Amino acid sequence: MANIDVPDRGYGEHVDWMLARPEMAVGMGAFSEAVYGKTRLPLREREVARYRIAQINDCPVCLSTRAEGAAQAGVTEALYEHMDEWRTHPEYSERERRVIDFADRFGAAPDSMDDGFWADLRAHLADDEIVDLTICCGMWLGLGRMQAVLGVHPTCQILI
Repeated sequence: MANIDVPDRGYGEHVDWMLARPEMAVGMGAFSEAVYGKTRLPLREREVARYRIAQINDCPVCLSTRAEGAAQAGVTEALYEHMDEWRTHPEYSERERRVIDFADRFGAAPDSMDDGFWADLRAHLADDEIVDLTICCGMWLGLGRMQAVLGVHPTCQILI
């Protein structure tokens, strides 16, 4: 049950709550469009970061969501199923491991991003890619936390 009154506007509770402030919802929509429509990260990398943030947020929708076009981009169920083994499982490339590590630290331990972490990350990703990844993780973590705080636990599956 939501912690606020969420009128049914036909989009599902996970969206309808934002429409209490439509002026701000427009900005959130633009942010989402930038993350999904403007990212330069390959889909597999975007998905490993998104999914790791979903695990941290324990977001039921994000955990069950699969990206549109995933199969064509080489995303398999194994990518999601072995996330807890990301450090060693052969499903992930070295670059994907760095992306997952970034998402993990971003969501759960940002103070663990020491000089060694940054040197390793920058050996695998260019600065503009790191900025891209940071913006994406910020949206996913923030939106998941907003929904958790307000108790708007979506139950539908969204294609992104």
